[in-house]
Amino acid sequence: MAQRKLGRGVAIVGAGMSPFGTFARMATRDLFVEAFLDMRGSVDKGLDPDDIEALYVGNYSSDLFEGQGHTAPLMADWVGLTPRPATRIEDACASSGVALREGIIAVASGLYDVVLVGGIEKMSNLPTGEVTDALATAGDALYEIPAGFTFPGFYAAMATAYMHRYGAQSEHLIQVTQKNHENGALNPKAQFGQRIADIMEGKKERAAAKGRPVPEWESEMAFFHDDRANPMIAAPLRLFDCSPISDGAAVLLLVSEEIAGQFTDEPIRVIGSGQASGRALHDRDTLTSIPAAQRAGQMAYEMADVTPDDIKLAEVHDCFTIAELIAIEDLGFFAPGDGYKATEDGMTARTAPRPVNTSGGLKSKGHPVGASGAGQTVEVFKQMRGLAGERQVAHDVDVALTHNVGGTGQTCAVHIYERGQA
Repeated sequence: MAQRKLGRGVAIVGAGMSPFGTFARMATRDLFVEAFLDMRGSVDKGLDPDDIEALYVGNYSSDLFEGQGHTAPLMADWVGLTPRPATRIEDACASSGVALREGIIAVASGLYDVVLVGGIEKMSNLPTGEVTDALATAGDALYEIPAGFTFPGFYAAMATAYMHRYGAQSEHLIQVTQKNHENGALNPKAQFGQRIADIMEGKKERAAAKGRPVPEWESEMAFFHDDRANPMIAAPLRLFDCSPISDGAAVLLLVSEEIAGQFTDEPIRVIGSGQASGRALHDRDTLTSIPAAQRAGQMAYEMADVTPDDIKLAEVHDCFTIAELIAIEDLGFFAPGDGYKATEDGMTARTAPRPVNTSGGLKSKGHPVGASGAGQTVEVFKQMRGLAGERQVAHDVDVALTHNVGGTGQTCAVHIYERGQA
């Protein structure tokens, strides 16, 4: 099948997000307003909200998490965009990655010139068990959930298969956690803005303050293998292999390329977009890759006319540590079974030629599921424009990629970006 091209150029001229975390006194709409204002402040030449013609909002399940449906027009109302059309996109954890694609299509088609894309989720209203149940609805409720699967269990099965097939060890999963916490510690919007060493020290201080025995971990690896500090969730995945329950919002401003100069002299062009669907995990031919991600990546590369070697930075969907290893192989950065070796060798570190998850990833930055895809693009926007502060990579990022997965891989959206000039 021939890969289609965009009908006209699309550029991102603004990007912002709320902090990711848990916010008891804030509703989704509050977080969306915060992200919108942050985005508006990033538009170099200013933004008149009256110029926005439509809104696409990625949201997985405000219905279950907050008891609130019909969220898109609520978000439009709270940032003053009514009566413009507002559409909610639901594709599990890929909701705002797919919303971005829908916004791109809307601008590229010529229907609109200026479109707002958002991602939102407020997960912390529910206790952990009920959050687990809500997320489980992204699996196959007829075949998988009655068998006892939850998302830690799904990805534990993938991790077990991967480790058996390629010889990876739990320590290789831990290296993903360590890297992403190192990056997240430099991100002021991250939910866990701490290195693992800082987390260990905090636990020691709290134990001492409560008069309890102070842990004496010899190393970070000893900490990770401590069943009390890092309990097993679904073998081989431990607590620190899992992304957290999160609240947050992210917002992007898309415009047609020919008018990008009205907003900035440094637009970020969207040059590739791919989306694919796949089978539920129980019916998949493989547990060590995500076919939908491979197909979406192929579509995006072909549209952008680039190869994996051209990518200078990537934000990938690390809902669990194993997911990052699988992602960097599915995207062609490394051969199947080499992702864990590359991570061990530092080839995905912030100082490497092609760093992965400089934001801290979902693991450290947080994973408000409907907002994660748009949040990835916020990081790309900042890195490509040299606005990432302490975590700014040293090399020139002229081409970057985002990879956003829904469920266990039933949906994947991949986008490729290029730094442009107005």
